[in-house]
Amino acid sequence: MNAKYMFSLIAVVVLFLLAYVGVETAGLKVLFGIVIPYTALVIFGIGFIRRIMCWAYSAVPFRIPTTCGQQKSLPWIKEACIDNPSENRGMLVRMILEILFFRSLFRNTRFEMRKGGNHFSYIWEKWLWLFALLFHWSLLVVIMRHLRFFTEPVPFFVQWLEYLDSFFRVEVVNPVLQIGLPGIFTSGLVLLAAVSFLLLRRMFTPQVKYISLPADFFPLFLIMGITITGVMMRYFTKMDVVGIKEFTMGLVTFRPAIPEGVGGLFYVHLFFVSFLLAYFPFSKLMHLGGIFMSPTRNMANNSRVKRHVNPWNYPVKVHTYEEYEEDFREKMIDAGLPVEKGAE
Repeated sequence: MNAKYMFSLIAVVVLFLLAYVGVETAGLKVLFGIVIPYTALVIFGIGFIRRIMCWAYSAVPFRIPTTCGQQKSLPWIKEACIDNPSENRGMLVRMILEILFFRSLFRNTRFEMRKGGNHFSYIWEKWLWLFALLFHWSLLVVIMRHLRFFTEPVPFFVQWLEYLDSFFRVEVVNPVLQIGLPGIFTSGLVLLAAVSFLLLRRMFTPQVKYISLPADFFPLFLIMGITITGVMMRYFTKMDVVGIKEFTMGLVTFRPAIPEGVGGLFYVHLFFVSFLLAYFPFSKLMHLGGIFMSPTRNMANNSRVKRHVNPWNYPVKVHTYEEYEEDFREKMIDAGLPVEKGAE
């Protein structure tokens, strides 16, 4: 067993026990249902804004975009307007493709030795790109679906999204699993499969396992815990949806009230979400906001068209060549070095 992911797994198990035992045994529903969610939301908001402001005020004096194609030069040489954009519209297209479809990850390859180490090849990382895309899109859909718990009336786009997400319905009612009464949301199952793939990749791919840290495993285990508890509440246990709706609406309107008949699994789910929110600004998950602030992506490569001067440069006393030659002309001539002006 690898200590890197065992520490993270144990940490998530401890969080589960804290919430479940705290609610079911100690009756700390107010703490885990009201105090911790509000505290986590405040930490998330302040931490997120602080990180973004820190990046916004960081000095980026020169154009440093990551380029993967021909820069604009002579008229008869075709420019890679997306991979090496010289205008802001090309940069905008590249940002959209990167944010929505992970274009750089789509082109990612891995190095591998073959035939006894005598040959090497580059392999397209198509599965990593696919499951990363499924993970982020399904997570977005799940978050948007949960807006029905925080809005009244429920927005029309949330209703449409729920209908499309539960397109594959099971008509036969299973009294044990309760499948059929609640529609099966595809996004939840896809999210669980995608996060499992990303976790197993870090655990069993030697190259990725070697560079992975506990901070890389912990968010995956935490998101998996959120997904599993959500699936359990929807398909395997009976939850008072109306009571949960009243509770979440009370949190939104700052009139929280502890619902009756809601088990400890709901508070574990809520505690996992709260902990993820509080952990978010201090982790690698901040790439959510960092992708918009990255100078390697949000800049056009127009260094051949426009001269960029560092605005933070301060006046520096320099010794020009003309002054240098003026000081050492006769010695340069004696040494046989060429000079622009002859000796006086």
